[in-house]
Order: sequence, then C-alpha cells, then structure tokens
Amino acid sequence: MSASLPPLNPLLKVCGKRTRDIFSSCPDDSMQDEPKSARIRLSVKMNDEYKDVRELPAQLLAQQGPVGPARPKEQRKAITAGPATDTETGRMIAIIDNKPKPQPSTFTSASNLSEALQLHKTTRTIKPTYHPPWKLMRVISGHLGWVRSVAVEPGNKWFATGAGDRVIKIWDLASGELKLSLTGHISTVRGLAVSPRHPYLFSCGEDKMVKCWDLEANKVIRHYHGHLSGVYALSLHPTLDILVTCGRDASARVWDMRTKAQIHVLSGHTATVADVKCQESDPQVITGSMDSTVRLWDLAAGKTMVTLTHHKKSVRALAIHPTEYSFASASAGGNNIKKWKCPEGAFVFNFSGHNAIINTLSVNSEGVFFSGGDNGTLTLWDYNTGTAFQTLDDIPQPGSLEAEAGVFCSTFDMTGTRLITGGADKTIKVYAEQSQ
Repeated sequence: MSASLPPLNPLLKVCGKRTRDIFSSCPDDSMQDEPKSARIRLSVKMNDEYKDVRELPAQLLAQQGPVGPARPKEQRKAITAGPATDTETGRMIAIIDNKPKPQPSTFTSASNLSEALQLHKTTRTIKPTYHPPWKLMRVISGHLGWVRSVAVEPGNKWFATGAGDRVIKIWDLASGELKLSLTGHISTVRGLAVSPRHPYLFSCGEDKMVKCWDLEANKVIRHYHGHLSGVYALSLHPTLDILVTCGRDASARVWDMRTKAQIHVLSGHTATVADVKCQESDPQVITGSMDSTVRLWDLAAGKTMVTLTHHKKSVRALAIHPTEYSFASASAGGNNIKKWKCPEGAFVFNFSGHNAIINTLSVNSEGVFFSGGDNGTLTLWDYNTGTAFQTLDDIPQPGSLEAEAGVFCSTFDMTGTRLITGGADKTIKVYAEQSQ
C-alpha cells in the first residue's frame, strides 16, 4: 500500500509557493530571503518608484545652505523597535544608494551649537516697555441702565455715553459734570461716534435706528434706515464722509453720511456682527462677529478680502492701534485676545491671561492696551509684547448687585492719559496713570 503513495518532495515543491504566500505575513528564520535576491529586489523597487525624487532639482539644491549638527562619526548602538529585518533593509538601502550626500555641518563643535541656541533664546525674549500703573480717579453716576457705549470728542473737552435707559448723555471730561441729555432712541444705545470733521454725533441702538445728531442744534437731523434688527456698533471713516454700522442682522452697512444712501451691505457673516472699525488704509473696514470670525473688507468692492478664523468663540470687540497699522480682536476663553498685522491680517500673537468674556478693547498710542471683561475684570497690557502689567477688578457701586460688575465699553481720551469705561452698575469710571 505504501508503494502506491507519491513521493513527498515533489508535493512539497508544488505547494511551496502557496504555503509561502500564506505564511509570508508571519515569517520565521527559515524563510529568509537570500541577501543577493533581496538586494536585487530593493534596487529594482528603488529605481522604479523613487528614481525621479531621489535628488532635489538643481534650483532647489542651489538654494539649500549647509544644515545643522552633523551625525556623530562613530557607530553607536541604537535601540530599535520592531523586527531586525527593518534595520537590515535600511542598511541594504544605504549600501545600494547613498544619496543625498551628507551636508557639512554649520556647527563644527558642540559649543558652537549651544551658542547658537542661546542666541535664538535671547532674540525671542523682548523686554516689555514700562508703563506706570493706572488707578480709578472718578466714578460718574447718572444713567438708569447699563452703560453700553462711550465716545470722546476730538477736542478732548467732553465725552458722550449711551445706556440701557435710552438716553445719550454728554459729560465734561475735566469735571465729570453732566452737560446735556439727548433723548430719541426707544431702546438701548449701543454705539456712539463723534465726527472729527463735522459738528455731528452718530448713535445707534437696539431699536434698529442709526441717528445723526447736529451738536449745534442738539437735535437729530438724519436717520439711516436699513438694518433689520438691533444695531450694535458703528464707526466713522477717518477721511471719507461715510459711516459703517453693524448689528444683529449679520451684516455691516456702509452709509453716505450726507445723502443717507446705503453704499454697501457687507454680507458674509453668519451671526450677529458685534463690532466694526474703520481706518484710512486697507483694510478700511474690519468686523468681528458672533460666528467667531473676523473679516477684513475691500471697501471699494464691498467684498471680503480676508476671513480670520483663529477665534474659537464669538468675537465681541476690536481695537485698531492709532499709529502702528495693526489691530486686536477679542472673544471668550484663555488665548482669547489676538493681535493682527495689517493689511493682510497676519496673526502676530495671543494676549494670554485674561480668562473672561471680553466685551471691550482700547489701545492708545503709547502702547497701553486695555481689555474689559463681562465679569468685571480689567487687564492692562503692553501692546508690543503682549505682557499684562496690571489687573484690576471693577468694583460695583453701592446699591448695585455683585453680579453687576461687567465692563461693556471703553475708550482712551485724545491724549491717551485717561481711560473711560462704562459698566453694568450704571456708572462711568475714569482711570488715569499714576504719577511718579
């Protein structure tokens, strides 16, 4: 019976290939390739798949300078993970093809390298400019609602505030006395601006109204109709006779100041546009929205130039530096205040540390940068380095609730030496630099 069985060797040879395919995923020592065939297979694969990308093009090679620390000369034992075949393959590749050729190191010794690292470290740490501390100088009462907006007139004699009591009040900047109350809005006054080139005060509110007040007659002379919901902020262009407003209808609108005509509807935001700022050069209009984006607008075309999506939460405040051609934006959270470079909106750095919902930002030409939070925290920063040099707490006035410590609006006066804030305790607070 045993004579009729076929010999075993030919059967093994016939099944060998199939067996090899089955077990190739878990090889053992007996299934090692011959070194010669492995080398041939590797060199064919390298030639077929990597021939065109083994070397950089000549133009890029010419641009490459010498590179960092050189690899140590002596053969060191390295701890490697995975099967030994990987290292074998690596060695084989190195034998077959030794491109790219090792570049000479720029650091001939370890001391040179440590010097370079030290230099790198010192160039990064910029010393902040010294700013004297600020202190509360005056608390002005008079409004019957949250103070939501403040604007200083160009002559630095008086300032205006708007509040939840629907009244715009004009105050003497030096004494803090009430000079005038303007009534006309039928809801909270959310934005104010005094024109530097006309005797006009512009106001906007949650009643969808945008008004132009003649300060010689103290009455409304123009209305700008078009917003479909509450108007949250406005800004005057420094050189053109135009006014930009924004609000809850997710748009910013550009108005001709004199004819009341709507020049553009800047649409693109998907939620309330909380703040808008104008400047002379591009981008001439910047908006911050509750959709957590900041947009830079091409004013001539009425279109978005850049959308900045770095913020995680709604952007409630913007501030343009008076001289530096940069701006800052703020939202809620930890790294919530960001500095940007104009005109392209390049991100510069975060002002980190003011962990609150930021409602208002202001910056003066000395580089003092102010942020006011919904929980009554105030932070003063060095604008150039992002270093906080002072933190204060807004103390609610007697008779108001502890919770009414929010800061809603702020502005520096024309000299940059006084800071005016409006808050949830219905008061206006004036801060000034402490004299030496």
